[in-house]
Amino acid sequence: MKFIHAADIHLDSPLTGLSVYPDAPAQQLRSATRDAFTALVDHAIAEEVDFMVIAGDLYDGTWRDYNTGIFFCKEMGRLKRAEIPVYVLFGNHDAESEMTRKLNLPDNVQTFRANKPQTFKIDQLRVALHGQSFKDKETTHNLVTEYPAPVAGHFNIGVLHTALEGYSAHASYAPCTLQELQAKGYQYWALGHVHEYQQWRGTPTIVFPGNLQGRNVREQGRRGALLVTVDDAGEVSLDRIFIDILRWEHVRVDVSECETLDAVSRSIGDALQRLLDVDGNVPRAVRVTVSGRSKAHGQLFGLEAQLRAEVLGQIASLGNERLWLEKVRIETQALLDESRMHERMDAFTDLQAILASAGSDQEFLAQLKAELAPFVAKTSIDLQQLVPLIEQIRQGEIA
Repeated sequence: MKFIHAADIHLDSPLTGLSVYPDAPAQQLRSATRDAFTALVDHAIAEEVDFMVIAGDLYDGTWRDYNTGIFFCKEMGRLKRAEIPVYVLFGNHDAESEMTRKLNLPDNVQTFRANKPQTFKIDQLRVALHGQSFKDKETTHNLVTEYPAPVAGHFNIGVLHTALEGYSAHASYAPCTLQELQAKGYQYWALGHVHEYQQWRGTPTIVFPGNLQGRNVREQGRRGALLVTVDDAGEVSLDRIFIDILRWEHVRVDVSECETLDAVSRSIGDALQRLLDVDGNVPRAVRVTVSGRSKAHGQLFGLEAQLRAEVLGQIASLGNERLWLEKVRIETQALLDESRMHERMDAFTDLQAILASAGSDQEFLAQLKAELAPFVAKTSIDLQQLVPLIEQIRQGEIA
């Protein structure tokens, strides 16, 4: 048998981080989560899967626009015509949603109840799916302990929206441990909530598929779902399905060998081309960070706006329909050998000694903070964005 395991779809959740830029792909930003979900349904139909599992956060919080739910019903109707049932567990974001509570879904869609665990059997496949939806967003107790024993003679799938304590930086909803999952005796755990792909090998198979579509630069790289195949012996094989419509990437470029701004620009262009060599048909939203000890450091210092223009020129030559720039960061350092600083002129050595002690001179720091305060208060937003030190001064981080 074959089934699709997806989670964290967040239908109609906005993609953030590009909308303020004039070259942003506005239409793709608006429709990315829907387009990715449509691609998932296309894949399910093409693969003729036996069923689909959605392990939480189908919706995205307190949405009141029923067009989101109507869109979901339309896609479920396509699966119904293909005779593909869908099993949906509601997560913490769904618990906030008006549509979760009120919208009727097509009859090929089964939703796990929230008051206690529930089991759905697919008799012809000898499959049993066990799960419990979130009743409230703040579901911070362990749900697994109440999940039922496995159904004998069936392939048992546990569906759970969880932080899986110890493996996630996400909010600690429905925490549990790997040992608790393993002790249930199920053959597969279809997890949701963590937006990065994670898999634990062995018995049972335990997997977070990650979210379907990255929504900001913190959700980088390929995104999608899982095609799970189970053979007659019960052996499980996983194939990742990459269906993200717009992909977020962070390109880090070491410019240690670059001596000029032009050379830095060309190095960035080369790195962006290498990025497009993998899945070149998927548009990218890119953050670029340049780093390393470089002779170009002096030219780059404080020139984020100019370097951004240079990067936009490189992107234009590669094709604006495939790349958009989110941000450029400069993290280079001067090409200096600090171990030989003592060999420089006495005045420079004295200055080094003064600076070395300045961070612990509380009287000096207080005076400096007072003198810088009027300047910081008058700086424009643009300048604050270009010079991160201004925000540090504003926060009192003078040392």
